[in-house]
Amino acid sequence: MSSPLSAAVTASSTPSNTPSAAADQPVAKVGWLREPLLHFLVLGGLLFGVDHYLVTRADDPSTIVVGKEVDEEARRLFQASRGRLPDAKELDALRRVWLDNEVLYREGLALQVDKGDSAIRERVIFKALSVVDANTKLPPATDEALRKWFAEHHSKYDEPARFDFQEAVLSGEQTEARVRALVEALNAGSQTDVEAGLRVFKARPRTNVEQSYGADFAKALEAADPKMWLALRGKDGWRAIRLEAISQPKPAVFEALRNVVQQDWTDATLAEQRSAAVRNLMQKYKIRHEGGAQ
Repeated sequence: MSSPLSAAVTASSTPSNTPSAAADQPVAKVGWLREPLLHFLVLGGLLFGVDHYLVTRADDPSTIVVGKEVDEEARRLFQASRGRLPDAKELDALRRVWLDNEVLYREGLALQVDKGDSAIRERVIFKALSVVDANTKLPPATDEALRKWFAEHHSKYDEPARFDFQEAVLSGEQTEARVRALVEALNAGSQTDVEAGLRVFKARPRTNVEQSYGADFAKALEAADPKMWLALRGKDGWRAIRLEAISQPKPAVFEALRNVVQQDWTDATLAEQRSAAVRNLMQKYKIRHEGGAQ
């Protein structure tokens, strides 16, 4: 059919079940909190750089003081990287990151691995973590263990349902009335004076659509008549959408992914052992919160 769309076409494709980094997609809120390796990642400034407050002012070297400076710096860095303040759960996770790293830092100082690096906190933490790693032992990667991991994390490997669709974007405010008028014109194939940009999305995973537009939007899109323009309400306003195609979800097969599963299992198992070792080291310290930190 002829189309009144006259602005540039923007293509967007997502080849995996990981949400794309498109500008209209919000950052996932809780998935990163479940990652064991989070506790040992240097995420930009998440080592905070406030250790000089806490190491020097503690009268008892076995006491770790989590002051308000930790929360303030965590909020600042999180907002700088994600464009918003952390919620309570995210802030608690960031405190745990800092606390784990503070324990590793102090253990590194106690082991004197700071020689030549006394001013570089990250290197001291890394060296202390290397000592922890040396004492971890990976259990045998038996077929039974890997299949159990695969079953527990099946959704990570399944191929999700994917959507090919287009979005017509009006210049100015996209009110319901304007979007419905645009949809009517597009379905009629009439030439109008309406100026609209066309965005093309290929192989967009369902979870990605839900994150970007909302669960109700994804359901409506799934039930849509292909090739027909619809006015659908997303979580941030009305959209003119046309479904092109849907690829159905496909369950993963363990045999085809055994090597990938083994690597994921190895990384997660070692990360869990590291976390347990750091928690064990933490028992040597008294943790005191003050200044609003919880």
